[in-house]
Amino acid sequence: QVQLVESGGGLVQAGGSLRLSCVASGRTFSSYAMGWFRQAPGKEREFLAAISWSGGSTYYAESVKGRFTISRDNAKNTVYLQRNSLKPEDTAVYSCAAARDNRPLPLLKYDYWGQGTQVTVSS
Repeated sequence: QVQLVESGGGLVQAGGSLRLSCVASGRTFSSYAMGWFRQAPGKEREFLAAISWSGGSTYYAESVKGRFTISRDNAKNTVYLQRNSLKPEDTAVYSCAAARDNRPLPLLKYDYWGQGTQVTVSS
């Protein structure tokens, strides 16, 4: 069992930057691939980025490629999402997720989810 807790959300102006963190419980964090998602009001959940268990491979949705960066620190049981050049349309609840399988990053099936953290980008 893995529990995920996100933090770092809040209010930011358009063009600004924000880093989200997701801390995982348990001693097997380094064996999970991790992903970040977001869900805006009235919209479906959207995949943003994924990172392999070692951090050696990453994968991004086209909509955020070049603006968002996913990284992880296995010693701290934490995965990060650095977001730059934020836009009002980036306003959403951002969640992290953990996957136990070994599929390629674009095909991961996620087993555990955090509750999410709200990010609001003002224009």
